[in-house]
This record gives sequence, C-alpha cells and structure tokens, in this order.
Amino acid sequence: MRSLLHEAWSLYFLCRCHGVCDCGKCRCDGGWSGDACQYPKTCDLTKKQSNQMCKNSQDIICSNAGTCHCGRCKCDNSDGNGLVYGKFCECDDRECIDDETEELCGGHGKCYCGNCYCQAGWHGDKCEFQCDITPWESKRRCTSPDGRVCSNRGICVCGECSCHDVDPTGDWGDIHGDTCECDERDCKAVYDRYSDDFCSGHGQCNCGRCDCKVGWHGKKCEHPLSCPLSAEESIKKCQGSSALPCSGRGKCECGECTCYPPGGGRVYGKTCECDNRRCEDLDGVVCGGHGTCSCGRCVCGRGWFGKLCQHPRKCNLTEEQSRSLCESADGVLCSGKGSCHCGKCICSAEEWYISGEFCDCDDRDCDKHDGLICTGNGICSCGNCECWDGWNGNACEIWLGTEYP
Repeated sequence: MRSLLHEAWSLYFLCRCHGVCDCGKCRCDGGWSGDACQYPKTCDLTKKQSNQMCKNSQDIICSNAGTCHCGRCKCDNSDGNGLVYGKFCECDDRECIDDETEELCGGHGKCYCGNCYCQAGWHGDKCEFQCDITPWESKRRCTSPDGRVCSNRGICVCGECSCHDVDPTGDWGDIHGDTCECDERDCKAVYDRYSDDFCSGHGQCNCGRCDCKVGWHGKKCEHPLSCPLSAEESIKKCQGSSALPCSGRGKCECGECTCYPPGGGRVYGKTCECDNRRCEDLDGVVCGGHGTCSCGRCVCGRGWFGKLCQHPRKCNLTEEQSRSLCESADGVLCSGKGSCHCGKCICSAEEWYISGEFCDCDDRDCDKHDGLICTGNGICSCGNCECWDGWNGNACEIWLGTEYP
C-alpha cells in the first residue's frame, strides 16, 4: 500500500492548485471538491467530451473501476483504503490481497498497480509460495553463461527465469531460453515484433545470432560476399564426400570451411570431417582412457575394444555373473538387441540407432537439425541430446559461445 508520506505529499502538491493541505487533508477552494480538490463543481464539457477524456487505452471509461467527473476519473474507493488509483483507475491493488492472510502480497512483497513484486525466496501471484531452494541456488540456476541473472532480460523466480517478453499478447516472444539468453531482436536490422525479416532475409536466426547463407556475411547478413565461385560451386567444394557442407560442423564461405566451435581444434579437416568430440563419453573421457582419438575415431590400446574402447578383451567374470549384469528389469538379455560381454551390453551394429546400458534406447528419438542427430554438436543419451560446451537447444543447434564463425 502506498505510504502515508507519499499520499500526504500528493495531497499537498494538488491542493496548492485548488486548496490548502491541513493536517493531511485538503480544504478546497470554492468551486472544487474531492480528496485532492481535483474535481470542479461546475463543468463546461459535454458528457460526451468528458467521457472521451476518461477512456483508457481500451476505450473503457475509468477502467470500469470509477466514475467520470468533468473529464477526470474518480476511482471507486468506498472502503477508504485507496487501493484503486491511476489516471484512469487502471490500478487495482485489491488484486494483490491474499485470501488467507488478507495482506497485500501475503506480507512477502510489494504491490504496484495490481501486481506483486515478491521478496527473495517467495513467489506466486500473491507471493504465497516459498521456494524450496536457497536464494543462492535459485540465482545459480538463473545465471546465464555470461554470468548475468536471466541475461538481464528477465526475472528469476525460484530458480526459473521469467523472460521479459516484448509481445503484450503473451505469445511466445523474441526473448527466450532457460536463462533468457536468446534475443531474436538482435537478428533484425529494424526491430518489428510482427515482422519475420530476420538476418536481412539472407540467413537464419539462432538464439539472437545470424547464421548467414552462402554468399552473405555481416552481423545481420547484410553484406554480400565477394567470391569468384557461384553459390553452387562454393557448396560443392565445401561438401567433399559429405552430404552436408562442412560436414554440418562449420560454415562455408567461398568454398572454404570454418569449423566450429572456434578454437580448441577438436573439429578440423578441409571439410570439418574430423570431430574428436565423438571420442568422448558423457563425462568427457577420451576413448575410455584406453586409447587415442584420430579424426573422430578411437584407436584402442592392447586389451581393449569398442567404439569408445570401453570393453576389456579379458574378463574375470563367469558367464552367469556376466549375464546377470546384462539383464534388464524384464529379465531380457540386452533387451534382445545386443550381446553381453563381461557384464556389459554391446548393442547390435546393424541397428546403429540402438544404444543405452541395456540397449534399450533409440537414438532416432533425439532431435535433429539439418538432418543430423543433435546437430552433430552433442551426444544422444537415451532420447535426449547432451550438448557439448558452448551449444544449447533441444537439438544442440544454438551456439552460445562468445565467438561465432
């Protein structure tokens, strides 16, 4: 509720035009009335003119929360608490009253124009819920890769970001992402919420960054690229033996590939055909610690085999012990889609998409982008993409690094 000091000052400021403030109340001059002497007793406006001046942006007179007096709204405050206010009575702080405690925002926040702004550790429309995590953990979850809470584009509520959406209709907006890190407005030369003119029409907007088509460059793909090759020739040169330009792991410019992510050297080759990230497991261990990686393939040391050199050739388990470790909950050995070796399932090579500890996962369930599972920027783990550092999105298609090729 607005402070008494604020109300007294407001009364004083208005009263000095049409009255005087006496002990927090207005004594109005002749011809004026109202708590702040804001209503003239006689009016030279017609009723139509008066009503027109009292309409809010939706053409509703005094927001249906007051009456119009000579072009000015008199808000409905019959209970004397002053909770309905504003030029057009558009603010109704009664919306902030908690039904149980009968306090504004449950006593755990402040109300402004019918909306509660909660104290740290509280959330809900009326600040009625207390977070089950500490404020520190809430802030940690909301912190974006660049170290800003909700990327300075949203509010952190109990560990989740509520992004500031520029679209007043509440539709999916231009600002999105788990930590509001994506701002599609950055992809437009002139911002217009209802325009689809992203990247000057020459690229695709990925999390606020333009991925330009062949032959274009610039922050918003606004500059044509001078190149002696045609677009078709450039793409063909970048493809090599791959189905996609730069193997889907880089950007093609005038027949040359720039592999990404920039730096690190794990993705390389003339057409970015070598991806040493494929030698790593979910914990980042290369070839299980039992081999070396060469152009995205593990070369296993003596005594080890497997795609990631994860299987020992010698086994100290009996056949019965080994099989018991390979049986899934339903008692089927490796879900019927693989063989058991030393207590671990080796999934069928004929069905490339079968994976998981018990061969119970289908990698085809993982999201794709440009025809590639996890866009080639992550590992498919039982139907979900686990993205490598710097990448985000359901299909790991969004680059969040500070550099972008």
